[in-house]
Amino acid sequence: MNSTRILEGEITDALLVDKRGNTGWITFNDPGRHNAVSFDMWAAVPKALAAFEQDDDIRAVVLTGAGERAFVSGANISQFDKLRSGDEAVAAYEQVAEAAQLALYDYAKPTLARIKGYCIGGGMNIALCCDIRIASADSTFAIPAGKLGLGYRLTAIRNLVTTVGAANALEIFLTANRYAAAEAKALGLIHHVTDTPDAADLDAALQVRLDQIAANAPLTLRAGKRMIRQLQQLGPEVDIAAMQQLVMQCFASDDYREGKRAFAEKRSPVFTGK
Repeated sequence: MNSTRILEGEITDALLVDKRGNTGWITFNDPGRHNAVSFDMWAAVPKALAAFEQDDDIRAVVLTGAGERAFVSGANISQFDKLRSGDEAVAAYEQVAEAAQLALYDYAKPTLARIKGYCIGGGMNIALCCDIRIASADSTFAIPAGKLGLGYRLTAIRNLVTTVGAANALEIFLTANRYAAAEAKALGLIHHVTDTPDAADLDAALQVRLDQIAANAPLTLRAGKRMIRQLQQLGPEVDIAAMQQLVMQCFASDDYREGKRAFAEKRSPVFTGK
């Protein structure tokens, strides 16, 4: 199938945007860092989605990671000292990341996460913003925010809870456990796991869903998806400002600074709750 690169030179090279037939592809492209999502990647995601929205030929959008080892392994930790330290920097980063997440979550066309390898932290949230998640047998999943002392935004928690329910969300978040693909499927984090780690099997499973989607009426799918997303919205009783303040408190804490140091030094953090 022919592939046409779009937005080249307009966005970071770390996010590849391609049109393949009637499917748009967004590839997180930093395999040396296991496709850890950077500020520039976050900023480019809404632009890629907008380009596909304007193309009537595109019936679905696939998100994936470059290489064989990772979908997205989390946030790019190397940027934390510059972009996620200090109130103003954290607020600016959160605004861009939140905009990307919401653009994906609210996107009108069907979205599918093609997961092979690590799907960790921010990568897990990207996958949870997609409508359908398909993973290879060797993929692993975790939300290790607690191991780093960082704040995990309210909408990301909402995505986790609406996907797996409050009970499973609490276990996943509080333990920061890493789950194999079969375990993630049992928890409801993903829809389908291939029998093997072979990328060809993953692509075959993905193509089945793409063909099924392409055979359906786009306006019907758009309407149904919009209704489902409406039912998943946060209720008016949720104190959004207070939840945002909790996130900011995490980023201002000694534990967050210790989490960054421990990660860089490849040791276990020593948290004090301060």
